[in-house]
Amino acid sequence: MTRLSVFNSPLLLGFDQFERVLDRVAKSSAEGYPPYNIEQIGENGLRITLAVAGFAEEDLSVTTEDNQLVIRGRQSRDDSDRVYLHRGIATRQWQRSFVLAEGIEVKGAWLDNGLLNIDLERPMPEPKVCQIKIQTKGDSLKGEGSTRTIDVDPRLRAPDDDDA
Repeated sequence: MTRLSVFNSPLLLGFDQFERVLDRVAKSSAEGYPPYNIEQIGENGLRITLAVAGFAEEDLSVTTEDNQLVIRGRQSRDDSDRVYLHRGIATRQWQRSFVLAEGIEVKGAWLDNGLLNIDLERPMPEPKVCQIKIQTKGDSLKGEGSTRTIDVDPRLRAPDDDDA
């Protein structure tokens, strides 16, 4: 079966990676497990909290793949010897992905009372201050600075008072 895509047009060559990211986001948002919160922590921090009750630390993995944060859960317990009369607690494996903006760094992750917390931070770039020396025509004649002449097409110049 052929899959229809908006990106099949020959005018959109090179957008296949963008299409894959959109597909991944659509799949991850379609599944509601595990539920999560995203909260702002301080001025530059974020915390993602996932409800992962029943999963031990060794059952969880947090990785960054390209510009995505990927969290996976897979229980390693063997339940073959148990007989369930009702099984309502989810034990299936799952994956949740978040697209990270450029510059976002994962600072750490910890498991507390069935909640997996992942802290993210966007470092603030240090402001760059650069002093620019202002020159006058007299400075360049004294040899203290240099000027550059740019020839401008006369058709592009603004009319002077002399031209009027």
